[in-house]
Amino acid sequence: MKPEMSATVVGGAGHVGLPLAVMLAARGVQTLIFDINAEAVNLINAVKSPFYEPGLQSVLEDTRNAGMVRATTNPSEIASPEFVIVVVGTPVHEYLSPDPGIITSMIETLTPYLRDGQHLVLRSTVYPGVTRMVESVIAKSKKKVTVSFCPERIAQGKAMTELSELPQIVASRTPDGVAAARRLFGVLSETLVEVSPEEAELAKLFTNTWRYIKFAAANQLFMIANEWGVDFERVRHAIVTEYPRASDMPAAGFAAGPCLFKDTMQVAAFSNNMFSLGHAAMAVNEGLPAYVVTRMSERFNLATMRVGVLGMAFKAESDDTRSSLAYKLRKLLALHSAEVLCADDNVSTDTGLVSEQQLLHDVDLVVIGTPHNRYRHLKIKQPVVDVWNIRESGVLL
Repeated sequence: MKPEMSATVVGGAGHVGLPLAVMLAARGVQTLIFDINAEAVNLINAVKSPFYEPGLQSVLEDTRNAGMVRATTNPSEIASPEFVIVVVGTPVHEYLSPDPGIITSMIETLTPYLRDGQHLVLRSTVYPGVTRMVESVIAKSKKKVTVSFCPERIAQGKAMTELSELPQIVASRTPDGVAAARRLFGVLSETLVEVSPEEAELAKLFTNTWRYIKFAAANQLFMIANEWGVDFERVRHAIVTEYPRASDMPAAGFAAGPCLFKDTMQVAAFSNNMFSLGHAAMAVNEGLPAYVVTRMSERFNLATMRVGVLGMAFKAESDDTRSSLAYKLRKLLALHSAEVLCADDNVSTDTGLVSEQQLLHDVDLVVIGTPHNRYRHLKIKQPVVDVWNIRESGVLL
């Protein structure tokens, strides 16, 4: 029996696109992954995920074996499926401002491969107004293609559950666009939240910015408590224990990754750099590694010590190092210590890392850069600096 729907996921070999592609395939949508990364495409077709995401490999195996998903680097194949889902977001250029032209330029390169009757879905975070810009590009191409913006909402590490558990936001300018978006994302979730494209763009950006600000508040409070000689984690425990109005207060830690900082910068740019709260959050979160190193320098004679950074991924149980503040921590420690060694057995893309075993053998002091669960009970004989409190020994520096 022929599937009722078909879709291409453009940029589908990445952390956002691949979970979406295989989940759609698992729900009966014939799915094509298009990506320019030939190595990742070959891995997918060989039924191997290019990165680690809990639950992804088994669904990839099931859908590949069922013939419901495959990957290609050939853009001409984009013309066949009914839906074209673009998961390429708005990047930030070297001057730390959003570059929405990258998205419209990419759409312009796609238009020769689009056909009348298709529905184009923007899925990744975009700068406000980009959906309208894309609609203009499509209109100039004379292709009869509807456009919607339906932002992804998953957290890395939870993609395979959240794709179906979380409500899906759908937004389009036309009734036909709304109907198409609802039909597609209705296979993932029974709850669809319909808004305008501009509302959806801000909903996505504001979500990540809100999380980033919450992490900054916790990190600032950690610093304040620490300066007074008080363990912030004991204070936080007192606050959140059976007290619902503060139950969502995060622990201290490095707020990093490819989305939160970037999206806060996008909101700042969109507000003509009048977003003082966002700027303050960026200063706090990006400044945490420097604060930690400064406190370490007061406590230890770093100039005579070999320091190990344990964990380099941007978040726990991940192999993704994009925008990880552990790398900023490494650079700062290199200025103050005799030597810095870094290890993360999850990460295979950084050839400069040593093994966890070697690090623990060779260093005098350990800093937890990423709170991987296995570090919780890892035998470490050296002093440990753990702002995450993964080892439950407090966070007082």
